[in-house]
Amino acid sequence: MELWPWLVAALLLLLLLAQLSRSARFYAKIGLYCAFCFTASAVAAVVCLLRHGGRTVENMSIISWFVRSFKYAYGLRFEVKGRETLDEDRPCVIISNHQSILDMMGLMEILPDRCVQIAKRELLFLGPVGLIMYLGGVLFINRQRSQTAMSVMTDVGERMVREKLKVWIYPEGTRNDNGDLLPFKKGAFYLAIQAQVPIVPVVYSSFSSFYSCKTKLFTSGTIQVEVLDAVPTRGLTVADVPKLLDTCHRAMRTRFFHISKIPQENGAPLGPDTEEAQ
Repeated sequence: MELWPWLVAALLLLLLLAQLSRSARFYAKIGLYCAFCFTASAVAAVVCLLRHGGRTVENMSIISWFVRSFKYAYGLRFEVKGRETLDEDRPCVIISNHQSILDMMGLMEILPDRCVQIAKRELLFLGPVGLIMYLGGVLFINRQRSQTAMSVMTDVGERMVREKLKVWIYPEGTRNDNGDLLPFKKGAFYLAIQAQVPIVPVVYSSFSSFYSCKTKLFTSGTIQVEVLDAVPTRGLTVADVPKLLDTCHRAMRTRFFHISKIPQENGAPLGPDTEEAQ
């Protein structure tokens, strides 16, 4: 039985629903985004295998090229400030805020050379998406087993210095669209101090003007991206982790409010998701 007629019919039905309902438009765009991810992952995996033969960080440039094309389908623009800090030829830990499934487009928009991400192990089993992440050198950790995660992070620190890698981490630990930053987890800061490499904070403006799961909003829009000055860790020890974490969180939170044009109130609560993350 031919599958294509059913796929075409399903797509036409989604397009029809999209004209009738804001929620339908939202879910149609999310469905299309997921389809893009799976299709691009499958095609990119073939290209990566033909080009480099297997798992290597060099595949990230191929993956990045595919993902950067998504923004044209959704009318998204990225305005980037401070990219040169990312492009410096040195190992470092890059940290950024984490808002939605669209963050992958933002990450790939400015991904520097020889940069890998740390991701939860469950993503490895996500079909072609897991395969392309594996081929791109993404480092998977089992968050349910802290001892295993710590062992992986120790190995990552050694590899960073030896292979001059950049490692991208979302220190909030989960997606968050409450209009603020969640408290940071300590892993990225332990890693940077262990490897004695700088931390480079990257801040993306709020997506709320064009994307919201709560209100089923998904339109075109512009994302402001700022790469902040690198924060050195040379000479720091694990005792300095809380202070380093607080310094980065304050700097990123201030810039997030500024580029998102959100008034910042001293002592303002972070929202209902905060307690969950803690």
